[in-house]
Amino acid sequence: MRRLAIAFFAFLIPAALFAQDDLMNLLNSDAAPDINYTTATFKSTRILNGHSIERMVPGQLDFRISHRFGTLNSGSYNLWGLDQSNIHFSLEYGIMKWLMVGVGRGSYEKTFDGFAKFSVLRQSKGDRVMPVSVSVMTSAALMSQKWTDPTRANYFSSRMSYVAQVLVARKFSQAFSFQLTPTYVHRNLVTTALDPNDIFAMGAGGRLKLSKRISLNAEYYYVANPKTYMSTQIYNPLSVGIDIETGGHVFQLMLTNSVAMIEKGFVGETTGSWRKGDIHFGFNISRVFTLKKHK
Repeated sequence: MRRLAIAFFAFLIPAALFAQDDLMNLLNSDAAPDINYTTATFKSTRILNGHSIERMVPGQLDFRISHRFGTLNSGSYNLWGLDQSNIHFSLEYGIMKWLMVGVGRGSYEKTFDGFAKFSVLRQSKGDRVMPVSVSVMTSAALMSQKWTDPTRANYFSSRMSYVAQVLVARKFSQAFSFQLTPTYVHRNLVTTALDPNDIFAMGAGGRLKLSKRISLNAEYYYVANPKTYMSTQIYNPLSVGIDIETGGHVFQLMLTNSVAMIEKGFVGETTGSWRKGDIHFGFNISRVFTLKKHK
């Protein structure tokens, strides 16, 4: 009997261990998948002028102040453009993990604007591999400056313009991120019959991390519409600058040939040329406030 009991327990212990392994495998199969989402593709919700893939966290409010000064080639009399200034204020809020909205007011054509940015896909690895992040940004702008000819029939709808963008970004490493931004701009009213109501452009922007808190950014939009169809000579907007993060603030210092700070303005209405020295110094200041803690 003693030998029989020893043989029985010798068989029972390995069987119990195998049963435990099977139980753990069953529990692990029902556990949540291990997905590692990419974060901080860009440091701010803007690359420089245009939107980045980043969104505000739900419950956080971003107060943004943007300036674009005059051109550097205006000379010492205008302090190389610093005597002139265009400004844009905005409030931007994260509603859900996949949605943020914003409203703003700029001195460029005295424009009021609003936008919504939707997250569609997030770059990830692990149990779910997604090579890129994808968002959609839509906006509307209202031009409020006085009509140049108040005697003609001027309609409220003529003040409106609309933008739609698809933001496709990838963080290749801790140091480098890149984004493509197909862009569509519709203007209800244009200056002459030569100017198109619809503008198509392809944006490209990148971020190179130089240190823990500083990065080098660049951004370019190629306007696809033939320039010969436009009454005013326009140029593709090009911006180069740096991000500086200091806790709750992000400072962006830049050089750009565009004076406008919304898509309707810098895509299709940039009249400055880098080759001619029509370069504006500008900056964005972002200050984030937590209004509601996100779980």
